[in-house]
Amino acid sequence: MDVKSNEIISLVEYLYDKGFEEASVLAVNATGKRYSISKTGMNVSDDPMLCTRGFMIRVTQGNKWAEHSCNTLNSEDFDKISQNLQELISLNDNATACERISVENENDGAYFTKYEIHPTEVGDEGILNCLEKVRNKTLACDERLMDCNVFCTYADTAKLFVKKAGGQLVQKEQRVLWMTGFISVMASRGDEIKDYYKTYSNLGGAEVLREMENDCQSIADSVVALLDSKQIEPGEYECICAPDVTGIIVHEAFGHGVEMDMFVKKRALAEEYVGKYVASPLVTMHDGARAAEQTATYFFDDEGVDATDTVIIEKGILKRGISDLRSACQTKTTPTGNGRRESYKRKAYTRMTNTFFEAGTDKPEDMIASIKYGFLLENASSGMEDPKNWGIQCMVNVAKEIKDGKLTGKIFSPIILTGYVPDLLKSITMVSDKVQLSGSGYCGKGYKEWVKVSDGGPYIKARIRLG
Repeated sequence: MDVKSNEIISLVEYLYDKGFEEASVLAVNATGKRYSISKTGMNVSDDPMLCTRGFMIRVTQGNKWAEHSCNTLNSEDFDKISQNLQELISLNDNATACERISVENENDGAYFTKYEIHPTEVGDEGILNCLEKVRNKTLACDERLMDCNVFCTYADTAKLFVKKAGGQLVQKEQRVLWMTGFISVMASRGDEIKDYYKTYSNLGGAEVLREMENDCQSIADSVVALLDSKQIEPGEYECICAPDVTGIIVHEAFGHGVEMDMFVKKRALAEEYVGKYVASPLVTMHDGARAAEQTATYFFDDEGVDATDTVIIEKGILKRGISDLRSACQTKTTPTGNGRRESYKRKAYTRMTNTFFEAGTDKPEDMIASIKYGFLLENASSGMEDPKNWGIQCMVNVAKEIKDGKLTGKIFSPIILTGYVPDLLKSITMVSDKVQLSGSGYCGKGYKEWVKVSDGGPYIKARIRLG
């Protein structure tokens, strides 16, 4: 990466020699661009949330630690940095005190994601041409389409982590590349206006652009079909959730509730249910940057802890939560590699990564055939977490009617999913045999600090309150 590792090692050694029991530096060098095309024109810009270069320095002394961030690193500043950290660590309100948990199996290593085509090889003009082609092809599908907006974003992030503790120096390096795409369409008939969207994402490069061009007709058909949609009669129904709807349930309804910094703050009901049934025995839930290959994949987190695959729910039983170093030491558990920062300037929180339900054995067509009357839910649009009370509220754009085991062609929109999370999860009676994840979104926490996440799962059959 574009950082002199010998300077970072020198600072770590310097701080360690100053008497800190543990000293580490996380160096970040990230670039990213956003491309968009709509009726208002084309735009290319550096994404300020993705473009960052700087250093997070952490030291530990006794049962306390402190942090200092900067965007330059010079040997003449080492003493000033050391003094600042010593002052911070001496203040109870500026340092966290807890019994530290040693992180096992810390090894040196370099890790790099694979890709077919780096976005820079396509170039700005080439990417915009691809997006323009997608837009024009989609608009040509139906005269009722009012507009089509097409976006894509990529991030190329290099990180170097160096730590010294117990006389041992550990050095890790990673470089992660991901790219996402987004197609949003609007259709009208008289005063009726409907919208629909589809997202794309990969752990890789510009190959995602090929996927976008293949879906123009199906996206146009989907938004036009919504022009005939009706309002649903509120009630509890048997439902099949498509993977994107499963994902929003996993993330919003349950994922936030197992972030263990919420356990520490007594803001999560899940803490009281560890070891208990919270879902159907058909449900196994994972989170982890190494649990899947999507936009939230990495090889070590922003505190230098190796990424993992954490089984949160196993056959319906809540096994454990996910944690950063701070929440792990406060709960006396092993950190799971979920300590993530929006940037080197920000603190680490426990954050989700790739969050999903494991596959089952059923086929989607058999799941639909099993329903006397209900709905196939697709095109999730938003959700809201309530980890303290386990309430659920998610928005879905499409509910396709199922009657006597067959889709009738009737569509209802928009749809709100509500209820009590364990009731929904315990009602799951069928789970499809394939998992799909989407990594187009971000998750906000703290002072609305954003990190990339992916979520999803298989199709699931459950009883859900719709309105």
